[in-house]
Amino acid sequence: MSRPDAKPDSGDFLQIFLNDIPLIDTRAPVEFERGAFPTSVSLPLMTNEERAKVGTCYKQHGQEAAIELGRKLVDSEKQAERTAAWVDFAERHPNGYLYCWRGGLRSQICQDWMREAGCDFPRIGGGYKALRRFLLDEFERLCADSPLLVLGGRTGCNKTSLIESRPNAVDLEAIAHHRGSAFGRRPGGQPTQLNFENGVAVAMLKANQQAQEAGLPILFEDESRLIGRCSLPPVLSQAMGQAPVVFLEASLEERIEHSYRNYILIKLQEWQQFLGEEAGFEAFAEDLTKSLYRVRKRLGGVRYKEISVLLEAALAAHRQGDPSQHRDLIRFLLVEYYDPMYDYQIGKRKELVVFRGDRQAVQDFLAGSADSLMICKR
Repeated sequence: MSRPDAKPDSGDFLQIFLNDIPLIDTRAPVEFERGAFPTSVSLPLMTNEERAKVGTCYKQHGQEAAIELGRKLVDSEKQAERTAAWVDFAERHPNGYLYCWRGGLRSQICQDWMREAGCDFPRIGGGYKALRRFLLDEFERLCADSPLLVLGGRTGCNKTSLIESRPNAVDLEAIAHHRGSAFGRRPGGQPTQLNFENGVAVAMLKANQQAQEAGLPILFEDESRLIGRCSLPPVLSQAMGQAPVVFLEASLEERIEHSYRNYILIKLQEWQQFLGEEAGFEAFAEDLTKSLYRVRKRLGGVRYKEISVLLEAALAAHRQGDPSQHRDLIRFLLVEYYDPMYDYQIGKRKELVVFRGDRQAVQDFLAGSADSLMICKR
């Protein structure tokens, strides 16, 4: 029997995403791995193998036969074990919901079993498909209708820290788990494209709420179409390409030091935390070597050979305890590769640059609601 205070099914999708409401994803693990939501956890009704068998049975013999097979595959012991996991989640997250693919039979079964165990827990009407559709519709609406602002600047000027400091900003690199350049790979890999898109859409909803409250545009760091292997949705890429740009200026020496700290010291630390000291250093060295190899065609043969020598020397010195030679490598890359490439790209959008300044000036501009919002609405 349902409690009088039990929450109804479905719920306010916007508030679910804005408030990071915990969600139980009852689909099979393979479905969850393909794409889910930032606050969802995989507690499936069926394993991948069980789902495949039931799906085949459904196609060949219909729903009733499939349900019967499901009951045989998920016996009483498995039912008790899986129900206990759902109930435990519900007790720890009483404000949560559960969902399956379309809010149909699977989530209904899960909800019924939980109710039999004395736990009323609501489900999402329409399931993952409805939540995803809501996110896509809101995402496209925000890209089309909301004022956007792009933070640009040459490689190494530390745009990311400004993005991290602004509640109205979307940190695309954090969502992609990648630093954004050819050398931006991080241990642990990147999300699937669906998870990246879902994460960006949720972040935009949150940033938009903050932006509207403060009278500010939604802020993004200037990014290429690809952040590692995560691709910006075309509607967002197009909107960012047409948005006003604030250009952060920093000296070459400042950019070298930031890149040295971020792409050498911190990157090595991350690899060593992930794999251990020795294996982590070897993975770090391989990461740099492969990253350089990936841009060899853009560098050209002569420059690629020259910078390869610098990298080998820097890694050799680093193994002996002196990482400082990486600065020579970074200087070469910034001056000979990244700066000309970025200057060319921003040159094609120079009419969109509405403000230039050092870190303090840009920080003040980004906090100035009247100026930045009026510019974005022009």
